[in-house]
Amino acid sequence: TSVSPHVPPIARVRPLTCTETRRGDRRVVHSLGDGAVHVSATSPPGGRGELRHPLSCLCPHAQVSAGRHDATFGFSAVFDAGASQEAVFEGSGMRQLVELAIDGFSCTVFAFGQTGSGKTYTLMGPLAQSETQPAAPALLGLMQRSFACLLEQSRSRGSDLALSASYLEIYNEQVRDLLSPGPPCALPLRWSKTRGFYVENQLSVDFESLEAIVSLLLQGSQRRRTSAHALNRHSSRSHALLTIHIRSRAVSTCPALGEGLGLIPSTCPSKQGTLCFVDLAGSERVKETGSSGELSMEANSINRSLLALGHCISLLAKPRGKWTHIPYRDSKLTRLLARSLGGSGITLMVACISPSSRCLSETLSTLHYASRARRVTTRP
Repeated sequence: TSVSPHVPPIARVRPLTCTETRRGDRRVVHSLGDGAVHVSATSPPGGRGELRHPLSCLCPHAQVSAGRHDATFGFSAVFDAGASQEAVFEGSGMRQLVELAIDGFSCTVFAFGQTGSGKTYTLMGPLAQSETQPAAPALLGLMQRSFACLLEQSRSRGSDLALSASYLEIYNEQVRDLLSPGPPCALPLRWSKTRGFYVENQLSVDFESLEAIVSLLLQGSQRRRTSAHALNRHSSRSHALLTIHIRSRAVSTCPALGEGLGLIPSTCPSKQGTLCFVDLAGSERVKETGSSGELSMEANSINRSLLALGHCISLLAKPRGKWTHIPYRDSKLTRLLARSLGGSGITLMVACISPSSRCLSETLSTLHYASRARRVTTRP
């Protein structure tokens, strides 16, 4: 299979919320077509000069100055406020990513952006869904559509797939299993030459149907840490990683000798691929979210891990000859994403954007960060 080594970021711009509309926020982000996003706005009165976003570490272009902002950014695809969940799935390259995972590649999709920018909605759909109250089919996110595509591809290819899922969160730099029964407890993160970084004692659950994997997704998501603050009533307080493990054996038409029963079909060598979905907690400015106490501690932990991720992305974006050391060990998040970012994986990055004038500095920083991520290459 011919695979592009580039990380192809896409952008999704959510609609203005009712609250933003009532208080008179202006729309400052516009899709120009052909993968272009234009930001044009004036900083709100009392702007604080240069602002820096945790994900834009070592990226001088991510500094935002007060005054007039006029910039255009290019992506492989841009989905504006009117784009449906189906359009995002079909236009993002997710279907091709699922096929590559079946073929034995390590594939990752992760959503990033400011808190409240639509990351979880893009990946999962509405928050108000459960096994007893499922979301409307049109509102299902990239994850459920990918699960359906995976099972559909398995049937159409005639492949014998063994499927399992694991689901964890990184909360305050602790790795916790979202599928394991009982109260959450920290799991150790190990490293080996053959496996790279991995989580010890993580539960992996086999599944064979769409209903079974969606049930695992919803059960795990309900255990994830969330809280309310000024910018988001359902703010994720942890980074979440759901991984589908795919072991594929394509049935061969070549006969093999059976045990005294004549000829039976043989199988080709197995392939082992993964499809990982990463829902990053949103970057926060405590002054804007109004967080204090435990919420403030959580925000600091989130921002530190995003800062480590931005640092790794900045170094990986440099030409290979200029690499020195990539500090994956600076956070649990970067350790678990090491293969996806700079190893043998194939990664789709989804930049989730707020169009509100009040979120201007965070929006510009997310767009600058995504532009830098376009220059990261892997070796699939």
